[in-house]
Amino acid sequence: MNDRLQKLSEAGVSVWLDDLSRERLETGNLAELVRERSVVGVTTNPTIFASALADGERYTDQMRDLVAAGAGVDKVIHELTTADVRTACDVLAKVHAGAPQDGRVSIEVEPGLAMDAEGTAVQAKELWTAIDRPNLMVKIPATVPGLTAITAAIAEGISVNVTLIFSLERYRAVMDAYLNGLEQAAAKGIDLSGIHSVASFFVSRVDAEVDKRLDAIGTEAAAALRGKAALANARIAHAAHREVFASERFSALANANVQRPLWASTGVKDPAYPDTLYVSDLVVAGCVNTMPEKTMEAFADHGKVTGDTVTGRADEAAQVLASLAEVGIDFDEVLALLEREGVEKFVVSWDELVATVTEQMAVVGA
Repeated sequence: MNDRLQKLSEAGVSVWLDDLSRERLETGNLAELVRERSVVGVTTNPTIFASALADGERYTDQMRDLVAAGAGVDKVIHELTTADVRTACDVLAKVHAGAPQDGRVSIEVEPGLAMDAEGTAVQAKELWTAIDRPNLMVKIPATVPGLTAITAAIAEGISVNVTLIFSLERYRAVMDAYLNGLEQAAAKGIDLSGIHSVASFFVSRVDAEVDKRLDAIGTEAAAALRGKAALANARIAHAAHREVFASERFSALANANVQRPLWASTGVKDPAYPDTLYVSDLVVAGCVNTMPEKTMEAFADHGKVTGDTVTGRADEAAQVLASLAEVGIDFDEVLALLEREGVEKFVVSWDELVATVTEQMAVVGA
């Protein structure tokens, strides 16, 4: 077991890998990361699956069988991706048995449904049923329609990874959607102890956009704020999390689990920053950090845990956001832009996955 990642885990941070492929599963690499890198969860998205499909031949036999049976591209994608996620859930089953909040594997609803609440809720239930593993999480984007779908899924007892959160306002709406779902589930007599959720707050993209604007302003005051916006935003979000889940509303829900904050997009975009910045500076018990393997290995090599780097820093973080406004950064506009771009990027990544699978279907069917 790597000492640095073990210390991170001991500090209360759940280490999740932001990647999955059939090669990782069949070679035992994922199981190795569980043993040696403190990995207790996996997140996926269409880009990850497109890369896995493009780089390996381990999907060929299953794809050939599906094509021979007359499956279309959507069916092929569904079968290939759910098979990988189901297997990953099995690899992490022992982790889940010992710590039910972890041992989780996330699969995303189709990005084209981001503005379709009913369609998202229907597909979330389809994925939950098809994969049929208690340690699954279905990823639903935190768009306005997505909030309705989050409530509907939770109310059915489906565990949800809420993704694409940038703003404090939207994060509060996400937590409210979760509580609404728990209240509806409780009214149906569902045992809330089996429902889990994480709220994925995106980090590095915030600095990438804000820093670009700070560089354009070009003053010393602006330069002094580079690399501070994302951490400030996340720390303020965590303060809101503490408030909501200490409330009487949550306490009234018997056996309910806290919706944990998940730090996503934790690979640094600017090489001038430490490559472990969004891990070491977001250490707080009861959170998840989902990392690309490159970031995980960087932390395993030289990451440091210096204690809680989040709690009690909301006022300091608020001052950072106030200073951004003083130099001319409209932070609300930045976050709204990032959400729009995030949805667009999800759709593009889905289109890439469809194109990759369509191309390979033609090859195996020839």
